[in-house]
Amino acid sequence: MPDFPLTLAGWQDAYRAGATPESLLTDLLDSFAEQDNAWICRATTIQLDAQLKHLAQLLEQAQGDSSKLPLYGVPFAVKDNIDAAQWHTTAACPAFGHVAQADATVVARLRQAGAILVGKTNLDQFATGLVGTRSPYGAVPNSFDPAYVSGGSSAGSASVVARGLVPFALGTDTAGSGRVPAGFNNIVGLKPTKGWLSTTGLVPACRTLDCISIFALTVADADLVAQVAGGFDASDAYARRNPQRAPVAIATAARLAIPDRLEFFGDSQNQAAFEQALVHLREQGATLTPIDFAPFRALAQELYQGPWVAERTVATEGVDPADMDPVVRAIVANGHSYSACDSFKAEYRRAELARLINEALADFDALVVPTSPTIRTQAEMTEEPVLFNSQFGTYTNFTNLADLAALAVPAGLRDDGLPSGITLIAPAWHDRALADLGRRWQASLELPLGATDKRLPLASGLPRSTDCVRVAVVGAHLSGMPLNHQLTSRDAVLVEQTLTSPDYRLYALEGTVPPKPGLSRDSDGSAIIVELWDIPLARFGEFVAEIPAPLGIGNLELAGGRWVKGFICEAHALGRARDITSFGGWRAFIGAQSSRPGQA
Repeated sequence: MPDFPLTLAGWQDAYRAGATPESLLTDLLDSFAEQDNAWICRATTIQLDAQLKHLAQLLEQAQGDSSKLPLYGVPFAVKDNIDAAQWHTTAACPAFGHVAQADATVVARLRQAGAILVGKTNLDQFATGLVGTRSPYGAVPNSFDPAYVSGGSSAGSASVVARGLVPFALGTDTAGSGRVPAGFNNIVGLKPTKGWLSTTGLVPACRTLDCISIFALTVADADLVAQVAGGFDASDAYARRNPQRAPVAIATAARLAIPDRLEFFGDSQNQAAFEQALVHLREQGATLTPIDFAPFRALAQELYQGPWVAERTVATEGVDPADMDPVVRAIVANGHSYSACDSFKAEYRRAELARLINEALADFDALVVPTSPTIRTQAEMTEEPVLFNSQFGTYTNFTNLADLAALAVPAGLRDDGLPSGITLIAPAWHDRALADLGRRWQASLELPLGATDKRLPLASGLPRSTDCVRVAVVGAHLSGMPLNHQLTSRDAVLVEQTLTSPDYRLYALEGTVPPKPGLSRDSDGSAIIVELWDIPLARFGEFVAEIPAPLGIGNLELAGGRWVKGFICEAHALGRARDITSFGGWRAFIGAQSSRPGQA
């Protein structure tokens, strides 16, 4: 297969270098192997031409500036339980297949950003399974060793990303289908907060729990795709608006929870890989604290051993059981054994366990677990299709029931050459914070991208989040200072220490408790040291409400011309204040006073 770009940046670079979407995408489709059962269908010439025409229209609307289209000409795939207009949707059940009349909301948003759909991918039928083998189109092999399972149910989407056929693909995740295949194929699997990515146009598995997920080779790419595809959709009854109260990053000294008891079902290689990942996290500065994992295990068992399985029964009403995979048929049929009373009792139990889980995570930045405790061969899966599938869900099944966000990331290759992965889990809407931690984690490892021989490109930071306000603090709110807790208690995260432009003067205000400085713009000034903090957008008002006169928040110019919100001071208070500009910053001034008692 010819070399094609692997990441979003690679595709953008190729177009900037003169390649055209027509030539590059035609060559890409021509390179796909005819017998590759990761695909259920691929774009026809007519479908590709229609999308290229639409892309040209989008470019014209952008006045020829492709940078206004964040996914310009980027190919992608979708799991074949997600609708694309005029494409068949089968959910891996040919008898169920139908031609979709409209794009799923997420597909429409991706296409509007310039992305080109090149195919729909294989899955465990009706997204019921974590194995990738329950499909009439064939079992999708692991991209590292075809004797092993690929993981499911989003098997095909993970496979085509891992092999570099597309830079990203959509999957779904109800019980771990967006994470287990990522772990088994050395790629990133982003399982978003429920309700962030619309499920309009998705064939449901468990409608109250379903999430559309994203596979990519890098955390940065997965995050960018999520930002494009996500957002409130009134047509989805389970969509939610982001309350914008969660942190958007995680400090280097991350506070991470780990299960107090770990189960690997005899897989010593996965156990060794996870233990090594914990060592690496500590080396990166993280603190790891064991927590009681019993509520997580108890909730995980509810998904298939409780009445939630009846949601799968509802989702497949009207489908002839004879047309179903035998294992899927047995699972779906089990939904009839539960009563309405059972459902309410289970919901009460779910709420109780979810509360315990979220309380357990409240003092941590994230929970770290193995993505899967073990991996199995396709032959083994044939012998124990239900038991081994259940094992794969040990660290995934509870996530949506507890309303958590998750990010599966590569963690290294085992001694036998198979991938291992870890998953970072946090409360709802902490997706961006997990992406920040995951990006740093991935950058710290020298791993190949998926099953390719290429390495992670030079790491860069995530684009600035729109869910926060960046504020420059100059005095008592600096790290370690008396009022810094007003930031940290609101999940604000330190971004960097930097300087203002050289047009400011700093004053020690009279009579303030604790002592505070005042910053004033002055053309005859100097650069002053400040810290930049990102405060969740919905908590910014709380923070500002605590700022006493004569201080306030205004616009502050930084060195290099950037502007942020920052502390300013009313002019009337400066007449009685001491000019301390020469110190270059509040910390140096306070340090000087500490060494000279009695000096004001």
